[in-house]
Amino acid sequence: MDKLVVGLDFLEFPPEHRNEGGNISPRIVIEGLDSSSLAIMVFNPSMRGYLSYSTWLIWDLPAQKVIPAGIPNGKIITDPVSALQGTNDAGVIGYTGPSPQPGEMHRYIFRVYGLDDFVRIPGGSTKTALHSAMHNHILQYGETEAVASRLSPQQVQQQVKKG
Repeated sequence: MDKLVVGLDFLEFPPEHRNEGGNISPRIVIEGLDSSSLAIMVFNPSMRGYLSYSTWLIWDLPAQKVIPAGIPNGKIITDPVSALQGTNDAGVIGYTGPSPQPGEMHRYIFRVYGLDDFVRIPGGSTKTALHSAMHNHILQYGETEAVASRLSPQQVQQQVKKG
């Protein structure tokens, strides 16, 4: 499987991409792309009680090096890109930005899959359906991470000391 290099414009989510801010999906930059279509799955492994809490499922994106910010929620998207989106673990069809509780830091993993074709499952599908549809169609893979926190200055210092 060929590697994709995936990047965001930040390491820590700015307010416009957080749930309590603008809740706008971020721009994603992809290098090394040589596939027909893309699927993106975003997970929060820090969410208590979940193994892989999904916050965004989007697929059947035409292969392109930049996924623009601001993709609206909904099953079928035509602008600013053409795509389908699924129901995340918050019960939302589309992007749900971070919203950690006070005193918490959450990590978000953006997984990008380069596929040999469109997966052709209906908008609103779940992460399980998307995983199944991508099986045997993944040509490339890459991921990146970002964090969201609501830590006090003292908690930040404790985290730094822990290393």
